[in-house]
This record gives sequence, C-alpha cells and structure tokens, in this order.
Amino acid sequence: MSSVTSKSEIFAKVQEALVDALGVDEDEVTPQATLQGDLGAESIDFLDIVFRLEKAFGIKIERGELFPEDILTNTEYVEAGKVNAAGMAKLKERMPFADLSRFAADPSVQNLGKQLTVQDMCNFVEHKLAA
Repeated sequence: MSSVTSKSEIFAKVQEALVDALGVDEDEVTPQATLQGDLGAESIDFLDIVFRLEKAFGIKIERGELFPEDILTNTEYVEAGKVNAAGMAKLKERMPFADLSRFAADPSVQNLGKQLTVQDMCNFVEHKLAA
C-alpha cells in the first residue's frame, strides 16, 4: 500500500471525511471553507471528523490535538472570554498547522472553531503524517 502524501490526495480524503461527517456537498468543502462558519460543524462533529481522519490516514489523533479545547477552558489562558498572550503562544505551539492570524485579531474563545479551515485540517494531517 502506498503512503498518502500528495497534497491533492490529502485534500480529497479530508474532503470526503467532512462530507460524510457533516452531510455537506463536496463543492462546499473548499480549502478556504471554515468548519463551523461555512460547513456548520458543531463541537460534537469534531469527534466524528477525528475518527474519520484517523481511519482514512491510519493515524492516531489525541484528544485536544486538532482542537485544543483544554486551552480554551483554562483560566490561565483565557480572561473575560478572550485568549490572552500566554494562551495565544500555547495555541501556536499546539496548532502549528493552523493560521491563527485572524483569530489573534479577535481572540474570543468561540471564534477559534469558526476560523479553522479545511486547509488547516489538511495541514494538520500533513503535519501528522510527517511526524
């Protein structure tokens, strides 16, 4: 069995996982689409997405690895509903695959999921496969 490495193969499998998990149309799952904003993912869907990605790529995704909710619920990193500087540093360290620049502009806790894109998911898988 050949290892899945090309970006287009990764995208195709991530797209398929999201179509199956979220019941959206394939053409809605573009690299720029946000999981919660554009595709309507709820937090419960993330478990399903993680499971499908693990199966599709033969990887193990630890809880909080793709979506670090433990940081978002930690009072050390969150003040008045916003992620503080220490929290941002932690998120960047934990999510090297995600472009957090838009989130940094308005780091309200509920914004993080709205900003995770399909491309971020692809980057995450690539990051995992390379590890």
